[in-house]
Amino acid sequence: MLRIRAFRGLVPDPAQVADIACVPYDVLNTDEARILADGKPNTLLRVDRAELELPPETNPYSDEVYARAKANFSRLQQVGALRRETTPALYLYQQRMGNHVQTGLATVCHVDDYIHERVANPLARDIIKKHERTRQDKEDDRTKLIGTLRADTGPVFLTYRDRKTIDAIVTRETARPPTNDFTAPDGIRHTVWRITDPSVTADLAAEFATLAAAYVADGHHRTASAARVGLELRAKGAATADSDWFLCVLFPASQLQILPYNRAIKDLNGLTAEQFLTATAKAFTVMPDSTPAPAKSGDIRMYLAGKWYALGWQHAPDADPISRLDVEGLQQRLLAPVLGIDDPRTSKRIDFIGGIRGTGELTKLVDSGKAAIAFSMYPTTVQQLMDIADAGQIMPPKSTWFEPKLRSGLFIHTF
Repeated sequence: MLRIRAFRGLVPDPAQVADIACVPYDVLNTDEARILADGKPNTLLRVDRAELELPPETNPYSDEVYARAKANFSRLQQVGALRRETTPALYLYQQRMGNHVQTGLATVCHVDDYIHERVANPLARDIIKKHERTRQDKEDDRTKLIGTLRADTGPVFLTYRDRKTIDAIVTRETARPPTNDFTAPDGIRHTVWRITDPSVTADLAAEFATLAAAYVADGHHRTASAARVGLELRAKGAATADSDWFLCVLFPASQLQILPYNRAIKDLNGLTAEQFLTATAKAFTVMPDSTPAPAKSGDIRMYLAGKWYALGWQHAPDADPISRLDVEGLQQRLLAPVLGIDDPRTSKRIDFIGGIRGTGELTKLVDSGKAAIAFSMYPTTVQQLMDIADAGQIMPPKSTWFEPKLRSGLFIHTF
């Protein structure tokens, strides 16, 4: 049983929504944040990436950054850029990227539904399942920011197995005029509908309560950090009616779009191109192929010395969900044993290229000499993600790239 509920949060001034709402904090660096924030005094980036207002040498994890974030968050409320809802609400959030459309429910979920270790929390339920490990420094950063602001500024991206009964409610509610509707500079359209009717919010809560599980698609650090803040406040006896809940958007699995997460390697580990091709042929079937994008799972494309190759492989019939992933097959058959990249999480010799940048970025990197070889991957599927999470396993790093990304600042949960 997944618990959701309406919440009385902060929302942007409709006249300023396009400038206030921003991309997630973790898809850009500080310099990029400065560029996007230029000329936008009320963008939420000044809260999520407050170091952009400080000298370039500032440590992004310093107390000064969190203090600036808190001050900016308070100012946005004082000037009316962010406004408190008068009544608890749920929100339908639709994104349109070209021909792709996805519509999710913005709500709050309970931290106990995410926790799975009963040693840490006797009330742990393991209903919101994860598939990635978090980095301690990044988790600590968001934990401190959420705790300092007493707010979730960016929603966690969750998915669930489709339900026709939920779809019917969504279809009915999105037939009404939207609350906010704008197209961001990247061409993605964002539309929001507010739901305050108690009977509708109750119906949605009842429908989601029938789900056996939900899955973190994107935002593992935000989820882990929100749960930490909730548990820490509970341990201190400082919990509130809202601190056990965190902000998320739940999308049906069939609507999600996962793009490939490609790889570029800076060197061939001392091998010539001919020697590397020979080693590759021992792990995969290798065929010259001018098509840079693979057509199906089990089909990897490699760019080396100005040529594309198709790499074919077959996993064992009894392979576990992790072993069936193309990114894992590449790692175990080639990157580790031949190229010497034993831990792609920490290796400085590998770069991960989001599929949104296309295969042209791979040829550009290799042809320019910035990389020696590149691999074009077939996207991991949502079903694979759910199978791995259900099995309690952790995906290899950089296995999924979801597009479009959720905008932060369209709804904010405070406690």
